[in-house]
Amino acid sequence: MLAASLLVLIGLLLLAGGGDLLVRGATGLAKLAGLSPAIIGLTVVALGTSLPELVVSLMAAVRGQPDLAMGNVIGSNIANITLILGLTAVIAPLPILGNVVKLEWPFLFVVTVACALFVQDGSLSRPEAVGFLVTLVLFVGWMVHLSRVEATPIEVEEFREEIQTRSLRPRLGPGGTALVATLTGIGLLVVGGKLLVDGAVQLAEMAGMTQRVIGLTIVAVGTSAPEIATSIIAAVRKHTDVAVANLIGSNVMNTLGILGATGSVVALPVSPELAGPDMLWMVGATLLVFPVMRIGMRISRWNGLLLMVVYGVYLWGVVG
Repeated sequence: MLAASLLVLIGLLLLAGGGDLLVRGATGLAKLAGLSPAIIGLTVVALGTSLPELVVSLMAAVRGQPDLAMGNVIGSNIANITLILGLTAVIAPLPILGNVVKLEWPFLFVVTVACALFVQDGSLSRPEAVGFLVTLVLFVGWMVHLSRVEATPIEVEEFREEIQTRSLRPRLGPGGTALVATLTGIGLLVVGGKLLVDGAVQLAEMAGMTQRVIGLTIVAVGTSAPEIATSIIAAVRKHTDVAVANLIGSNVMNTLGILGATGSVVALPVSPELAGPDMLWMVGATLLVFPVMRIGMRISRWNGLLLMVVYGVYLWGVVG
């Protein structure tokens, strides 16, 4: 039990460190390429924070552990918009930007419902997964377009500050440092993903828990560490204007990007529990967020606490 727990812990630490290093390196390369902070934030940073989930889900699926792969995505999505969003709002109430309720949340809800419908036959097929990836590319392209024509000065400044916090000291020259960081980050992600999957499978077997439960809980929350850290730091610094959009974007990335990439490589079987109750929880949590955001166009501390309670009830149902 101890050895398996250590594998999980070390794997999570390597995933967190590797993901952060890769994002910093890729951000440096993107800056050298002349991309604006808003575009870097919507592409490099948004993709980078979902890399731990991608590596773990892809590795689990390829190794014949689909419940771990799918549970990781579902659990991460539920945690993002209940636990993490709620915790962030408790630290600092979150203002809601117009596009969040007019564009980003509706898109997330449609994507979430589509995912729930696709897996009702017991699998996510390759054509469905490829469709997810194409949809993601179109969505990111549209968001980049909007960032150029509709971004407010406050949003532009927050993107700039976020990119600045992810910059590296150019000890090997700007390009060399960024490239080394990128390659090192990829290596850490691969090793961390393998250790986490190995440890999670062993832990499930020893503790008498299913891979579904491990994926929905320990692995899901662990791979969401970048979102947790980013959101808490933003709340403490009072940089909360794009916090909700970042978490909604992370869920879009998880569903379309991670399931799309994983299902494109190998057809992904989905157990009845994941396709049924767990998917319903993901759809329900996504639906719940809308009135919480829409009322007053802000998420208060009390609403944040409500979201955290919802996650606690969900966790009790899964583990209990």
